[in-house]
Amino acid sequence: MPPAKKEVRPSSRGGRARTPAFVKNQRGVKNWKEASAWLEWRGIEDIECITPDQAGVARGKMMPSKKFTSNTSLALPSAVFMTTISGGYPEDGNGFHYPEDDGDLKLMPDLSTLTVVPWEEDPTAAVICDLVHQDGRLVEFTPRNVLRRVLTAYDKRGLKPVVAPEIEFYLVRKNPDPDYPLTPPVGRSGRPIGGGAGYSIAGVNEFDELIDDIYHFSEGQGLEIDTLIHEEGAGQLEINLRHGDPIELADQVFMFKRTIREAALKHEIYATFMAKPIQGQPGSAMHIHQSIIDKKTGRNVFSAEDGSETDDFFHFLGGMQKHVPNALVMFAPYVNSYRRLTQSASAPVNNKWGYDNRTVAFRVPRSDPAARRVENRIPSSDANPYLALAASLACGLIGMTNKIKAEPPVLTTANAAEIDLPRSLLEAVDLFEADEELGTLLGKSFAATYAAIKRAEFETFMEVISPWEREYLLLNV
Repeated sequence: MPPAKKEVRPSSRGGRARTPAFVKNQRGVKNWKEASAWLEWRGIEDIECITPDQAGVARGKMMPSKKFTSNTSLALPSAVFMTTISGGYPEDGNGFHYPEDDGDLKLMPDLSTLTVVPWEEDPTAAVICDLVHQDGRLVEFTPRNVLRRVLTAYDKRGLKPVVAPEIEFYLVRKNPDPDYPLTPPVGRSGRPIGGGAGYSIAGVNEFDELIDDIYHFSEGQGLEIDTLIHEEGAGQLEINLRHGDPIELADQVFMFKRTIREAALKHEIYATFMAKPIQGQPGSAMHIHQSIIDKKTGRNVFSAEDGSETDDFFHFLGGMQKHVPNALVMFAPYVNSYRRLTQSASAPVNNKWGYDNRTVAFRVPRSDPAARRVENRIPSSDANPYLALAASLACGLIGMTNKIKAEPPVLTTANAAEIDLPRSLLEAVDLFEADEELGTLLGKSFAATYAAIKRAEFETFMEVISPWEREYLLLNV
């Protein structure tokens, strides 16, 4: 925070000019003129120009702030968005072709996302960027643009989605050697954190100083946390965000992940968003609450004037039931993700829906008609938030467009029954590639690129020999 003396500056006429209100905004400006004043007022030295890749990892460039505001052209190789999580590249085939020239894509800063980077020692800011081709066309296969493409399809129907993500994650001891299992951290009590502490205030208080840093870092970036709780797992926490525009909320999840990791490292522990980081403990989810607003009336289209459910509500659910299994690779993107999706666990393995039923994939929480919404409980916290939101909203839109009828709601426990979802990454990729309607809505070049990346990641995983294989096969077969 700048010193008080910067509140007022001498004017060119020798008087004292008030600081414009916008420079005090924690997040975002309207134009480049405001950006220059915002950066100068804070004494910002460096700018991180970042964008999410297919895994949701921040990619980009850092530069001096003066260069940032001097109309400098920024670019990244297209290969950045065709890279596996381990740094490799997929093989050509099934509609994917690696560009021979590996040409540059232009980074276009979204100044509404400009914010400080509070954990850096030197005054630093960050801005999220979109990707465009050299002629200005949006790049179809980059995650932020995939979500924007789905929102454009809603806009053409006069609709606007509203979402609210909930993100679970684990705090674990530092683990520099990946051959060793992850273990819960030691809290302020001096003891390793145990499980079964769902909604425990004492469990949250074990990490008071770290959580204070999360709040301070978030406040410094204009990120608003709705609630924070301790989940069932040992050292597992959950952050809930306020509802709002899907791109803004995806940006927030993207930034929150960086924020939480940095806060944890400050306290010599890791924060991980792996779907199933610790054997025997619950997995981590990214639940997505969704409602759809009529842009003309401002009314929630899931509720009629008399407060009852509408056809759009049931068709949205029908689309989710039919297409979410085909989109599972965007909600469960890694081999580890499928360790979370097991029978009789807290994560759903079905495509059922129900009222306030946490054992189904699509829960309808109790609410007044204006707040009627559908909670997608399938995504895991390792999912790219832009792609998870895009896929979830796309499935619902296909349902409303094609008037897909939802099955009756489930009134009992649904998670011990037959599994309705793909059980493995490769099976999920096959279903994803076969759903032409979903692929068209998300973008054909994205669908081909994403599927190719996931196949390559699976092949990389198959090169690793697991402890299970050494334990049960080494001397027995």
